[in-house]
Amino acid sequence: MNRSRRDLWLFWLFALLILATGLGLRDPWPADEPRFALVARQMVESGNWLFPHRGIELYSDKPPLFMWMQAALLWLTGNLRIAFLLPSLLAALGTLWCVVDLGKRLWTPKVGVYAGWAVLLTIQFTWHAKKAQIDPVVVFWITLSCYALLRHLWKGPDWRMWALGWAAAGLGTITKGVGVIALLLLLPAAFASLRGWPHVRVHARDPKFWLGPLAFVAACCVWLVPMLIAALGNGGTDYRAYVDDILLRQTVTRYSDSWVHQQAPWYFIEVVLTNWLPTVLVLPWAIPAWRRRLRRRDARYLLSLCWTLLVFVFFSIPSGKRDMYILPALPMLALALAPLLPGILRKPGAQRLLLTFTAVFSLVALAAGIAMLTSDPAFERKFMDGRDAHVAIGLAWMFVSAGGFGLGACLWFGRLRARHALVAMLTVLWLLYSLIGAPLLNDGSSSRGLMRAVGQAIGPTAELGLVGWREQQLLMADRPAADFGFKRDAALQFDDALAWQRARPGQRWLLVEGKAMPPCIDAAHARDMGIANGRRWWLLDARAMPATCSPHSAPEPDADAR
Repeated sequence: MNRSRRDLWLFWLFALLILATGLGLRDPWPADEPRFALVARQMVESGNWLFPHRGIELYSDKPPLFMWMQAALLWLTGNLRIAFLLPSLLAALGTLWCVVDLGKRLWTPKVGVYAGWAVLLTIQFTWHAKKAQIDPVVVFWITLSCYALLRHLWKGPDWRMWALGWAAAGLGTITKGVGVIALLLLLPAAFASLRGWPHVRVHARDPKFWLGPLAFVAACCVWLVPMLIAALGNGGTDYRAYVDDILLRQTVTRYSDSWVHQQAPWYFIEVVLTNWLPTVLVLPWAIPAWRRRLRRRDARYLLSLCWTLLVFVFFSIPSGKRDMYILPALPMLALALAPLLPGILRKPGAQRLLLTFTAVFSLVALAAGIAMLTSDPAFERKFMDGRDAHVAIGLAWMFVSAGGFGLGACLWFGRLRARHALVAMLTVLWLLYSLIGAPLLNDGSSSRGLMRAVGQAIGPTAELGLVGWREQQLLMADRPAADFGFKRDAALQFDDALAWQRARPGQRWLLVEGKAMPPCIDAAHARDMGIANGRRWWLLDARAMPATCSPHSAPEPDADAR
């Protein structure tokens, strides 16, 4: 086996080890994970895949493609703990494959492997790849689109790749509306083609050009057409509101007039300088090298770097920002970095910086672990609300182990092999988190511990209703639970829940979030179930609400409504 092939297999071994370890060892955690898993499970249970539901309400915040993937895997495996994380794992591996193969095609196999490492070792990429949010799947569709478009634009034409690039952008759009940003790659490509840069052509005059837009429309119509036919044909106001919300408010309005996650225009610069460590540490050497290559009119750098810049601009315009929004730009940035990395990593300054980063990161982890073992730091007190003491001890030893191993790796490998120390430290950190940290945190983060205690308190034959609930409570309940809406005001939920409970007072219990508790509750019959996910929860039987207590005046629904 030659060295290039060996390096490639070693990369994929580490990628699988880092990304797949821990699969099946935890339940969905907020934010977002329980919501999507709940929607997917309800799809399988109800058979209604076209219109996602969160409890009894339609869920219109996101298109359903990601939840279809989770639901399909749940149907195949029958195991929610595995199914809810598999789409992110497969998407992350797909993203890495696109980057590695594109680096090989544009430069050499060695460059492809370096590009893969640059993505894999970036903290934000691996962190989100090990979570069940939509973003890893969106990153895959966008990266696949860029991969296919670049294969057409660079030394093309390749019309199959052209159609695939547009189709992938369409699938990204019905996963999350921003999937369309992959097509921004056509702007620097058009510039390079018009200015006569070598090897770049858009081929816009060829009739086959229109295969791309047609593929994009066809991909979007996989969901859009049946959804519109069913929603508008149904005629119900709920379904029309669903269409308006998902096609207008959650896309156009959310971009032009964001109502959540307000951040400054420079927010994503802060994200890159922190969440894209350690990859961004090489930028001081990369930027001058990029300038030289652009002066030589190397369009491979122009396309990847200009597209990355356009993505930053696109997401910086709206006031609403979250750190993961910018993640799709990482693979193309890594691709532009990869040809430079062999030379940069031989520079003493870069070696010292990587070794310093590894040592500092390890020292911080070691210090945090020792502080948790020997004192009562404020961050630990806040973090441990609703969790058992053994969790803190286990996490402390995890941090001590990771930090100690990282420092040992620094001493073992030294400055000349600083990149090996970095890989060793991050690999062990992710493995310890996956095998120790996540299982320890699971009961408190997923509400499994809360819902287990609730099930034991009310007995196996009782019925349970939820008020002021979050998705993880309904998902982790050990029995079918009644809900009375999610977005509705908690006071109205409580009115409906009270009517439901009074229909069978000896059998029905209510789990109520603390802020939704009316003041007339009889505290003697209200059981404090503790804190979960930063909220206090109370379990009420029918005696907890005196007959004379009527806190709300909403009309009573059918007593058996669920």
